[in-house]
Amino acid sequence: MYQKHDPQARLRLFCFPYAGGNALLFRDWHEELPVNVEICPVQLPGRGSRMHEPPFTHLFPLVEAAAEQLLPCFDKPFAFFGHSLGAIISFELTRQLRRMNGPLPCHLFVSGSRAPQLRDPHLPSYNLPDAEFLQWLHDLKGTPAEVFANPELMKLVLPVVRADISVCQTYVYSEEPPLPVSLTVYGGLNDEDVSRDFLELWHRQTTRAFKVRMLPGDHFFLNTSRRYFFQVLREDLKRLI
Repeated sequence: MYQKHDPQARLRLFCFPYAGGNALLFRDWHEELPVNVEICPVQLPGRGSRMHEPPFTHLFPLVEAAAEQLLPCFDKPFAFFGHSLGAIISFELTRQLRRMNGPLPCHLFVSGSRAPQLRDPHLPSYNLPDAEFLQWLHDLKGTPAEVFANPELMKLVLPVVRADISVCQTYVYSEEPPLPVSLTVYGGLNDEDVSRDFLELWHRQTTRAFKVRMLPGDHFFLNTSRRYFFQVLREDLKRLI
């Protein structure tokens, strides 16, 4: 999933993408963030260099595999960042590491995701026929128009996106003690599905420092308010190192 390569880094930031995303989303983050933070994009199966591996369709097998494969990279201070689906992956990965008595991240950055204990109000869409699923995907406004305009590319992308949506919509939260990990939550001021009230409820998942940061934009504010997002994330990372 990720191969460490910067022995001089003081902190590793493991980054988990939103549904349908891949490690390329984070390819230039090192240009915007502190030089002593190693950006560690996590490539999930079914995309990029792992295109020939079947994507996961349920969260807990994904998290168990991630914990096993990434464990050797947790040999220095590390943190997790995840947006939307990536937020839930990073949260449940942290809980999986605790179950294993493994090392825990020094901080958890979750973005664009309602607190995990809140039920998803939407009807399942991952099993819709292709035409209806594509329309649903188009309405989310998170997939570039050029992907919809390229049938060959869409043919490659669609199974991965459908699998990722299945991971989201089949996820069932279970009660566990709050994590002993500080937590920062990012949200979009115009995100109609993930309001500040839903973000604030993440505070129940930590016994340590907690804050919510609201940024201009909708669900994909980290793309549309990119400069401000990096300014805020850079400030938050500097407090860890």
